[in-house]
Amino acid sequence: MSDPDKPAMSREELDRLFNTPQGMVHDKTPAAPAPSSPSSPPEPAGQGGRHRSDHHSPPRPSSPTRGDLHQVTSDLTIDETLLLHSIDWEPVDMVIGASVAAIPTMGFAGAGWAGATDQSAQAFTSAVASAVARIRDDCSAAGGVGVIGVDVDFQVHRHTVQAVLVGTAVRPAGGGRGGHPFVSDLTVRDFLLLHNAGWEPLGLAFGASFVQVPYRTIGTVFKQVTANTEMTNLTEAMYQAREQGMERLQSSAIGMGAQGVVAVQYSDRPLPFASHVIGFTSWGTAIRLSGESHRYVKPRMVVAMDDAGDLFDLQGAMGTKE
Repeated sequence: MSDPDKPAMSREELDRLFNTPQGMVHDKTPAAPAPSSPSSPPEPAGQGGRHRSDHHSPPRPSSPTRGDLHQVTSDLTIDETLLLHSIDWEPVDMVIGASVAAIPTMGFAGAGWAGATDQSAQAFTSAVASAVARIRDDCSAAGGVGVIGVDVDFQVHRHTVQAVLVGTAVRPAGGGRGGHPFVSDLTVRDFLLLHNAGWEPLGLAFGASFVQVPYRTIGTVFKQVTANTEMTNLTEAMYQAREQGMERLQSSAIGMGAQGVVAVQYSDRPLPFASHVIGFTSWGTAIRLSGESHRYVKPRMVVAMDDAGDLFDLQGAMGTKE
């Protein structure tokens, strides 16, 4: 409550008290505008009596809303993602395909029965084909046109074959090709080189064979007791499994209309639960020429500096090694 005996403060005293310039006290009475010269237009007053500069700042861009952002889940590294963007492709989502097929009870017969076990190979083919179809469907549902960097996991057990495929669905940044999605275990770097050379992946080719090793003859057994001799039964079984497995891999690629298979990987060893059975499994990416002719890609030398051994050798060559 104000004191009636105390005189009211003048406007000049109020200005000095609040360190406010003359004519800028916030009251209902607007301050008189300052006279301006005829050559310069008056400056518009801003909020709080401050004057804006002649150069207006551009409007701030609106932040993207959640609906504008494309959410991506990918197992690609940052380097691989940027490489993918360099050819105007983008990752879409992480996709998976899996299948387990049963092997008949007599799929792996006892030792002594020689030859390929077709039932086991058919179970392997069924499991892998179903896994490929499911990861392809997952890619289409995510809006991708193909899957790259597929991690392939094949496991053969006594009564089942398990196939699990995990990769990243990709597509051209501006839309582009549609149709049948491809499935490939190529890395992003290999996919980029293949793309720049005018080739395209078609799908995952695979083949398998399981061959049971026959008994050794009596003469072979006696020879192995006294000398180092080749176990021809194992050697022949390994060759038979490899030849059949590679033939089935190539037939799988030909069925897709491919001109070759690259980045082939294979496993060739006796099965852990049946040492008398040699298992050969192989897979790779089927490719074909997308243009009229192959485009040659000039290699570029890259010196990796993240390896301690390479850096030590480089320092020695430069004379800076301590």
